[in-house]
Amino acid sequence: MCGIAGGLLTDGAAALPDLERMITTLRHRGPDGVGYYRSAPCALAHARLSIIDLQTGGQPMANEDGSVWTVFNGEIFNFIELRTELQRLGHRFRTQSDTEVIVHAYEQYGDRFVERLAGQFAFALWDDRRQRLLLVRDRVGIRPLFYAQSGGRLLFASEVKAILAVAPETAVLDEQGLAQIFTFWAPVGQRTVFKGIQSLPAGHLLVVERGLRRLERYWDWSFPAGGGRTNLSLEEAAESLRALLREAVRQQLRADVPVGAYLSGGVDSGGIAALAREHVGELRTFSITFEESEFDESTYQRQMAAHLGVQHSAFRCTTQEIGEAFPDLIRHTESPVLRTAPVPLMLLAGHVHEQGFKVVLTGEGADEVFGGYDLFKEGKIRRFWAKRTDSAWRPLLFSRLYPYLAHSPVANRHFTRLFFGQRLEELDHPFYAHLTRWATTRGIFKLLSPDLQSRLLNEPTEEELRKLLPERFNTWGDLARDQYVEVKTLLEGYLLSSQGDRVALAHSVEGRLPYLDHRVIEFANTLSSRYKLRGLHEKVLLRRALQGLVPEPIRTRVKQPYRAPDSRSFFREGKPLPYVADLLSTANLRRNGYFRPDAVNRLVEKCRSGRALGAGDNMAFVGVLSTQLLHEQFLGGRVAQASPMRA
Repeated sequence: MCGIAGGLLTDGAAALPDLERMITTLRHRGPDGVGYYRSAPCALAHARLSIIDLQTGGQPMANEDGSVWTVFNGEIFNFIELRTELQRLGHRFRTQSDTEVIVHAYEQYGDRFVERLAGQFAFALWDDRRQRLLLVRDRVGIRPLFYAQSGGRLLFASEVKAILAVAPETAVLDEQGLAQIFTFWAPVGQRTVFKGIQSLPAGHLLVVERGLRRLERYWDWSFPAGGGRTNLSLEEAAESLRALLREAVRQQLRADVPVGAYLSGGVDSGGIAALAREHVGELRTFSITFEESEFDESTYQRQMAAHLGVQHSAFRCTTQEIGEAFPDLIRHTESPVLRTAPVPLMLLAGHVHEQGFKVVLTGEGADEVFGGYDLFKEGKIRRFWAKRTDSAWRPLLFSRLYPYLAHSPVANRHFTRLFFGQRLEELDHPFYAHLTRWATTRGIFKLLSPDLQSRLLNEPTEEELRKLLPERFNTWGDLARDQYVEVKTLLEGYLLSSQGDRVALAHSVEGRLPYLDHRVIEFANTLSSRYKLRGLHEKVLLRRALQGLVPEPIRTRVKQPYRAPDSRSFFREGKPLPYVADLLSTANLRRNGYFRPDAVNRLVEKCRSGRALGAGDNMAFVGVLSTQLLHEQFLGGRVAQASPMRA
């Protein structure tokens, strides 16, 4: 995994960007070397994390005659097969790297070559003969890529901080981006929290040629009209899925350095580790444990490690470490967040780095692909209840959810009816399953300053997301629609970024996600919802596919989402941590102008005294604090530098 940066002169600018300044901000992503290409009007830079072809895989990399150049962040997992295909067609390779496949495949197939790539990637490709730049991002959005127009130059980079290093004028808050974070947990589409900077959407390429820009989609999540296939038995479907997962894991184990795996204690990561164990003689596994039993899954982690017979290493994360590391998290996420869950993952990556590993397989994505979240169950129950709103027993089904929460939102029947009964009869609403969740998250709007609140409430936050829905969206089944919205909000914008790429690469660790192999997704999406959510039993097909690979107590466990202590992490002996007290002081809040000091002070006191038990208060506290940190680190006239890596 690596960091890329560069620029293209577009409107008569006199100079290429300062590549050294840009790439220096990304050395945590690529500590093993840097490389540059400069030939007006294009400049490319690369910070390398050496994983494949350690000797000759340096970048930027060109084709035989130097007419096509690329800088690449990520992995092309089917590069061996593509290389063989391209060699038969007459292409000559000088390296053993997956990067070189990109330039030759572009020569052979043109822009459609991206459809042949199986992997997780973001890259820039410069065609010198045609004076043409391509920016490309993988189908699901595992690897980030940002761009901005500044001073007659198109700037692009793996992280925002590289753009800010040469274009500080782009460091302006995008208020709608903030509103989307305070609703969906992340901005949607091309929007970021920086007004002058855009995100290249997942499954898209941006073509810049002859002064014109063209954004093209080459892949998207799609589902069949009417509900999907039902002609396979569960066992037949499970056999097909096992074969696809085995192939995805086999390809994602390709590396010239050791590959480890994360174990969360659940079926998803356990299944990936078990499949990896089939292909390697030795496998190292890693996990996070917590002081508090509500969050800790160490019993299941040890059980899975013993079942596999692997060397296992656990990183014990304390609430104190979460609070202390939180500013570093925001330097890497470059975005406000609503939960502290990314922090332990960032610290775990540091532990993995210390153990000498650069690559880990993870179980991320299984819940989105196979219907694993309680959100999907909520949607199903609400639709069932909406058909008989006078029913006394239908809403009681909510009591079967959230058994893992110490303060469950369904513990009180009256509250359950009020909360889940919101907008119950709006069955045609495209975001039906998400509406109650978003209402909770948007509680933070009450803390906004009057001027900002007024501006944001006058622009419906959901409208931009509506415009991203495909034409055939309304022909899909209920679960398919719920999955698509979840993917386009939480997965792409938050889980793969703030809880994925950013926290792993903070310590030069590459995460690989076999469940998000596009062939696995496409197969699962063809199937009826009954293979995923049967009654209130989630991930039915995946659990069957992993039968015999994962111990039964883990295979049949009810989904327990990964979480971490939130607001309590920021207080010691009844007092806020010094940086928290400073950032949330009345003077600081008033000066930055985002929040009402009186309202925030009341929230701080509630959290300090341990009375913030619900998700709403905890999300609001973390959201306010992270926004204040974002302002200090990025919007207050200073460009944040990445923190030093652990030695």
